Amino acid sequence: MAISKVNYNSINVTPTASKFLAWDSDADALAASDIGGSLNLISTQTASSSSTLSFTSGIDSTYKKYIFRYYNIHPATNAAKLQFNGSDDSSSHSYDITKTTTFFQAYHDEAGSDTALGYSTANDLAQGTGFQNLNQIGSDNDQSGCGTLHLFDPSNTTFVKHFTIDAQTADADDYSVNAFVAGYFNTTAAITAIQFKMDSGNIDSGVIKMYGVS
Repeated sequence: MAISKVNYNSINVTPTASKFLAWDSDADALAASDIGGSLNLISTQTASSSSTLSFTSGIDSTYKKYIFRYYNIHPATNAAKLQFNGSDDSSSHSYDITKTTTFFQAYHDEAGSDTALGYSTANDLAQGTGFQNLNQIGSDNDQSGCGTLHLFDPSNTTFVKHFTIDAQTADADDYSVNAFVAGYFNTTAAITAIQFKMDSGNIDSGVIKMYGVS
């Protein structure tokens, strides 16, 4: 039996180039598979001397995962900590859900003389209802904090709601700090809102975007 060869350049996969490909019985033997996920921008919050940035709509059963990306958050108060909390109250949006979290970080000063990687017990929560710390940020004109929060299956009413955060900061003492936070909202109620704020003073500037992952 002769082996048939396919000229790759003759196959047009442009319509499905952004998706995974699978084999099927069609003439071109290719099929699009929606195994891969894509980010769908839902809303954007821009700070301007803002006390809080809140996402009170768009968090529902449409997506199994939501991602919040924050860009160049700059505090009005030096060494203020960016924090977040969730709400399962769709009417008044009280941000007081019980959480258990872990927090560890790596840091490096500009001089290169002080470096470390370690757990931070001062920044974790053990069945606490307060806001979770993310970044401690300097207020110099060129200092800011960036990061990504992943919130998993917030509308599920059977299990607790897990989250992870990867945060990077130019902090008040001229350190580069990479913080990793993870934990869960200890509730089976649906999470309907997420709020960000500083532990002291306002968010002077910065942008936070919320995406749904399909």
